[in-house]
Order: sequence, then C-alpha cells, then structure tokens
Amino acid sequence: MSAVLECDVCVIGAGAAGLSVAAGAAQLGARTVLFERGSMGGDCLNYGCVPSKTLLAAAHAAYTRTHSTHLGIASASGPVDFAAVMRHVHAVIAQIAPHDSVERLEGLGVRVIRASAAFTGRDQLSGGGITVRARRSVIATGSAAVLPRIEGLEGLGALTNETLFALTERPEHLLILGGGPIGVEMAQAFVRLGSRVTLFERAALLPRDAPEFAAILRDQLRSEGVTVREHATVRALTRSGQTITVRCADGVEVRGSHLLVAAGRAPRLAGLGLERAGVAYGPEGITVDQRLRTTNRRVYALGDVLGRPQFTHTAGYQAGIVIRNALFRLPARVDYRALPWVTYTDPELAHVGLTEAQARERFGPAIQVVRSDFADNDRARAEGQTCGGIQVITDRRGRILGADLLGAHAGELVGLWALAITRRLKLAALTGVIFPYPTLGEISKASASAFFAPKLFSPGPRRLVRLLLRLP
Repeated sequence: MSAVLECDVCVIGAGAAGLSVAAGAAQLGARTVLFERGSMGGDCLNYGCVPSKTLLAAAHAAYTRTHSTHLGIASASGPVDFAAVMRHVHAVIAQIAPHDSVERLEGLGVRVIRASAAFTGRDQLSGGGITVRARRSVIATGSAAVLPRIEGLEGLGALTNETLFALTERPEHLLILGGGPIGVEMAQAFVRLGSRVTLFERAALLPRDAPEFAAILRDQLRSEGVTVREHATVRALTRSGQTITVRCADGVEVRGSHLLVAAGRAPRLAGLGLERAGVAYGPEGITVDQRLRTTNRRVYALGDVLGRPQFTHTAGYQAGIVIRNALFRLPARVDYRALPWVTYTDPELAHVGLTEAQARERFGPAIQVVRSDFADNDRARAEGQTCGGIQVITDRRGRILGADLLGAHAGELVGLWALAITRRLKLAALTGVIFPYPTLGEISKASASAFFAPKLFSPGPRRLVRLLLRLP
C-alpha cells in the first residue's frame, strides 16, 4: 500500500513557477510537497533563459573582438572554441543550480518527491508510490517545444531548446524554423560564434513587437550574415547523411547540417489526471480565473501551463498571486497591463503595455506616439551603440499606455516604463526626474520632453514669455 501524506500545499513541477510557490509556502509555515520528475529548475535554468543568455553573452564577446574598429580598437582574429563556450554555459547553470536544488527546498521544509504526479481525486494526488492529500494543489508543469506538422520532421533528429545546449561541436550551417524570440536570439548567437545560419519564418519576424523596430533588428541580423527568409512556408524536410534539406512552398531548397525548431511551445498536460480533479483545460492550456484558480477552486495553475504569457518573470509574479489567494485568502488578481518582454539580441528589443496597434484599436485617434533615437543620446554615441530608440504610446493627456525600446540594454531600461504604467503615470512625471549624465536612461526623459515640446514652443507660450520679459 502506498503511503498517505497530508499537506497544506502540493505543487507539481519544479520550474520557476512551482519553485517560487513551494519555497514561499514552506517559509510561511505551510506543510508543502513538491513533485518533480525531471531536472530541478525546469526549462529556465536548464534549457531556456540561463543557457541562452549565457550563450548570447559569449557570442557578443566574440563579435566585439572583431567589430570594434569604430572605437579605434584593432580587430582580433582566431576561431571561437565552441566546446569551451558550451562548457562555460553549463558552468553557469551549475552555479545557479543550488538555488533550485532539492537540498535547498528541503532545507526550507519542502518535501520533494522525485516522480511524476497525477490527480486521483479533487484533493488527492499520487506519484512515486506516495499518495498526497492536499488542502490546496498547484499545477506548474510548464511547456515543451512544439514540433509543427511538416512532412519529414518526425524522426529527423531536429534540435529544440532542450537539446540545443548539449552540442559540443559548432554547427556548420544551422537551419532555424521560427522567427520568434528564441529563433532570432539563437540565429544571432550562432552566426557570431562562426556558424552559417538560415532562419525561416512563415510570417514576419517578431510579430508581437513594433514592426519598425523588428525590421531594424532583421536588417541587423542580415548584416551579420544570417539569411532571413520571412513569409516562408516550409513544406518538407529530408535528411541524407549529415545533410538536412528544407523545401519551401516557393520551390526554394536550403541545405544545412543542423535543424533547430523554435516554432512555439505547448503546455505540458499529459498524464496529470485533470479530469479526475475537475480541472478544465484545452489545447492552449489550463483554464483559470483572474485569481489563477482552476474550475476546481482548491486547485491553482500558473506559469507556461496556462499557455500565455510564457515568461519566467510572469511565473514569479503569478506565484505571488497564488500565495496570496491560497494561503492568505486574499482576492488577489493578475494584472498584465504592465507585463514587459525582451528579446535579448544585440540590440535588445523590449516592450511593455499596449502596442501601437492595440492602443489605436482601443482609443482611436486619441493616442499619440513620441519617438526618441539613441543617435541623439550622448552615452550611446560614446559607446558606438546608436542603433534604435524608444517610442512611447500615450493618450491625449500624456498618460503612458505602452513603450517599445530597441537598443543596447533595452531590457534594463524597460523597467521604468513598466513602473510608470503600473502606477498610471503621465509623461509629465518623467520631465521632473534628474537622470545622471551621460546614461542611456536619459532617452526616457527625452521622450517625455518630445511629447511636450510642440506645445511648449508653440506661439502661445512664446507670446507669454515676451510679455513677461517686459515686466520689471
């Protein structure tokens, strides 16, 4: 007979979302059980954010040594030691792993069960020979790469994010299916590390971002040697020995050595026994309300298993919502108005709030878009990183609705705009802020000034100034 374990909170999945809930619940005194069948830390630590950004950092270093003549630095030569780069990637994973480890969780008081789990009832789960009866359950099983229905793809040996970072030899020619953030980031990383890269996207690159900024980034990729094929429909894939051939609907054929599929992700739902728990779900993910409760009010779900939005920082935010609801009985609700996202290419592309298209659909002609360029920012000039800029979407009164940034460290700069949207600030709030000089952050104040400049320097204020200057 299996053992029966009573607990307050039972979490399925030790990725970013599940770990945050389990650690928080245990530290608040709740009896907590965590099921995880795979690697602790989930995709973010092992196959996603950490390895990809480490690889991008290495690629940036390789690119800088051969592209700094504009700073007066002679180019350095020599091939990249790809195996050494990958060893560094895994060393960084190993440095972070203790924070997500079984030992740390158990030290906080979490009972960790290294097995799959499935619901056997509305408040009961089973896995690893243990039955758990939980007052509250949390589903955080994440997502997995989707393999699109393309002739010849199955059994081809294609790479996904789960296998890409196991490479020890540099691909001679990497073929990438998908022009979203993962595909675009890896295209730039591998071309900078010495691979030939061809990127296929059935629509336009980065369709959720500002089109003009996405176009600049596309041109940057092409200038570095990436062959970008937008609006390309891949019909079939074949392998002959070590060569993979991509056949497109327009008759174009491209041959490469490796294939990376980065065509989206799907929630991990199989084997959870959701029907037995009374939890509704569909192809897009588990159904939840704004408090992240499923159709079984004692069961919560968060993270990638919801379908969208699939970001690690969203999972951390959602964990706070679950903790407040499940433990403190507070009616906390999710609010994604100020949800930022970043594509960590060079230059970086960041967004928060409404896009221009969304704002126009909601507010019509009442919106305004102000633009400032890094070409006018002294720090960007000093560092030779003048590509891109910022565009801010506001209503007629200057209330900030959204922002797009393209440039160096855009991911660091977007946080200010997330705060502004969260606090429902107007651009006037930024005009009084003193930014240190010279910094890239000054572009935020420049955009606020650009909003007021047409009014400030119009005939009316000029007449007022002339009148005031006549006074003694």
